[in-house]
This record gives sequence, structure tokens and C-alpha cells, in this order.
Amino acid sequence: MFGVFKKFKEGLSKTVAAIATRTHGLFGGRKIDASSLDELEEALYTADFGVETTAEIISEIKAAYQKDRDLQGRQAAEIGAAVLKRVLAGGEGVLAGKDDKAAAGPVVIAIIGVNGSGKTTTCAKLAWRLGQDGKSVMLAAADTFRAAAIEQLEVWSKRLNFELISSHRGADAAAVAFDAWQAAKARGRDYLIIDTAGRLHTKVNLMEELAKIRRVLQKNDPAAPQHRWLVVDGSLGANSIEQARVFHAGFGLTGLVVTKLDGTSRGGALVGIYRQLRIPIYFIGLGEQPEDLQPFSADSYAKAVFGIDEAQ
Repeated sequence: MFGVFKKFKEGLSKTVAAIATRTHGLFGGRKIDASSLDELEEALYTADFGVETTAEIISEIKAAYQKDRDLQGRQAAEIGAAVLKRVLAGGEGVLAGKDDKAAAGPVVIAIIGVNGSGKTTTCAKLAWRLGQDGKSVMLAAADTFRAAAIEQLEVWSKRLNFELISSHRGADAAAVAFDAWQAAKARGRDYLIIDTAGRLHTKVNLMEELAKIRRVLQKNDPAAPQHRWLVVDGSLGANSIEQARVFHAGFGLTGLVVTKLDGTSRGGALVGIYRQLRIPIYFIGLGEQPEDLQPFSADSYAKAVFGIDEAQ
């Protein structure tokens, strides 16, 4: 467990550092006062925690301060972390157990998102992680709109040693998905991960392609794809919310993967996304390596953001 927390702490270091700088090290041990509360409020806004979550955190710390004028920064951090955990209750997606068994064949995870969100890389890292968990995985390169996406997955498949079904640029993405399902079924694979074309949520033709992929998969298994995850770039902050809302309306999202949190000081964005859409977060991206795609833990996230050590 400590290893997981360490990943969160290191991956969210830019967000933590930004908050510490703006609050002049409030959580390092000094006492709370009126000016430090103002500093903290500004820091939380800047880190993209949003109006509602920031207001809840500040309100609860203020209430504690009114009762105890000797309130320490460390105590304020614990209050803030507790609020975050409460806001994120129910937000941890779990990819395991009885619900992840498909009667007709592999469990299908369709990965969608805009170009640049880290979608294709996430597919490869997810395949690796499932393999580490003892699952057999096949990956389908159904982003036939962009030749680089196919090449990228081919490189990853050789590096991480997983099976890949692909075709040429411009091929029918739904046909690739259909063939991949058939191959995964024939070879007894547990999971099929489908990388779809990166698309803006305003591109009607590409959104319709998603619907076609779903229809074709359901000819093999009416329940497929069992998972429909949107990959969002955590550095975009609140701008991701509308994007996710449109994808959800068009494709019925079942989960989120929030990437690039290691490269931004706006690590609070995932709170706003979950708060608005109530779609569980399965994984977060905290670095470049395959092991840096980590299952989301509200507890580890909240403690890391407020600089609370796992032992505390």
C-alpha cells in the first residue's frame, strides 16, 4: 500500500508544490490564521478544485478554526483530505471480480478520447497492467484514422509483449474491432482493449463511428463493450468537463482515465469532473512508464494533495 501512496505523492508533486508555495508551507506545521485561509482558498482555485469543493474545504477548516484558534496547518490538511475523500466517495472504479466476466467471450474495454489526451499510450499501459495481474489481454488498433496510432501500438506491443490486432490506415474501424473480438474469443483471452480514433466531441462522423463499433461488437456479444472509458488530459482542468459530458451523452461512458497529472499543477481537475458527471475514475496517469498508470485511490489522492504521509 505504501508503494501505491508513494506513486501518488510523486506523481502529484507539482500540484502539492504549487499549493505549498501559495500557502507558504501552511501544512508544514505553522498555525492557521485568517490570511492563511485566504492563501489556501486561492491555492485550491488555482489547482482547479472548483468552486464547490474549494468552498467545502475552506468552510470546514474555518469552522474548526473558530472552535480552536490554535489549529495547526497539519490539522487543516487532515480536514481538507477528509472533505476530498467524501466528495470522491463512490468514485473509485474497480476492474475485477465477478462483474468482469463475459459469458460469450472477452471483456471488452473501449478507450475513447481526443487526440493528445494520452489515449493510445493508456491502452498499452492498461494491457501491461492487466498482464501483470495475471490476465490474458489482446489489443485492437481501431484508430485507423491516424497511421501514427497504429505504429505507436505496434511499438508498445513489441516492447511489452502483448498481442495486437491491426489493419492499414483508413480501414473500417468497426471491422477491426469485430475481427479482434473473434480472435480474442478463439484464443481464450480475458480482455480485449480497443483503441478508437481520437476525436473532438464535436466531430459527428467520428462520434457515429463509435456507435458503429458498438453495434458491430454486439453482434458477437450483446453486452459488449462492457467498459467504455474516456481518457481525459488532467492538465486541461475544468475544460474537460464539457468534453466528457458530450461523450457520455453519445456513448454512455462507464469510466474515466485521467492522464498527465504528473505534468501539471492543476491536479484538482479530476474532482470537478467526477463531481459533475459521477462517472467512476478507474486509473490516473502519474508518469511515462507502464507502472505509472495507477488504479485510482481517493484516499491516496487526498492524502498526497494535502501532503499527509501514509503513516499519519
